[in-house]
Amino acid sequence: MRGTELRRKKAIGWLPAAVLGADDGLVSTASLVLGVAAAHATHNSVLITGISGLVAGAMSMAASEYVSVHALADSEAAELVRRHAHLKANTKGAHDALVTSYLSLGLNTVLAKEVADGLMANGAVGALARVELLLPTARRAHPNQAALASASSFAIGASIPIFVTILAPPAYLLTFVALTALAFLAVLGASAARAGGARVLIGAVRVTFWGALAMALTASVGTLFGTFI
Repeated sequence: MRGTELRRKKAIGWLPAAVLGADDGLVSTASLVLGVAAAHATHNSVLITGISGLVAGAMSMAASEYVSVHALADSEAAELVRRHAHLKANTKGAHDALVTSYLSLGLNTVLAKEVADGLMANGAVGALARVELLLPTARRAHPNQAALASASSFAIGASIPIFVTILAPPAYLLTFVALTALAFLAVLGASAARAGGARVLIGAVRVTFWGALAMALTASVGTLFGTFI
């Protein structure tokens, strides 16, 4: 039981970004393929569109994630410097804050003061700054890691409709891409819900519904423009 709970807690850290990237890659690329195919484009044009969407989307995800996480990391670093300087100039306040922190964790007053004394004696001002800002080292922002994870998950999702485009008969391209994308979206939503301890059916339906809506709207636009242009 504890092992399952631990896995779920770990999944909370990486699962949302991975699901978002894969879902975005699958939905956006499948929608592009369906929209261009519905406009009666050639098979090569549809394939080029899908590949271009994969590359552009993956790079966009990587750049956006890198910039946003880097900004968060810079903000964390600046706040840590400020908090460290403040606590260092006020050792009495730092000591009291440590005592309060450990009292909130359930330690008695005597033990909390002993722990605080020991930490202060070993230069724990920086550690206290992290505790106050809720920034444990293991959860600090890593821009490069975040960018790579987002780009990779997007590319994995986007590769599915591209492979279907390559393998499917041109006459049934729209049907094959749509059904395959919906099936994978359902699996993605169910897997994410299961890993997070949520209801599997609701997770699958939620992801599939929005993916189907996006693909239907894009295909409608492709049909409309393919008719009048």
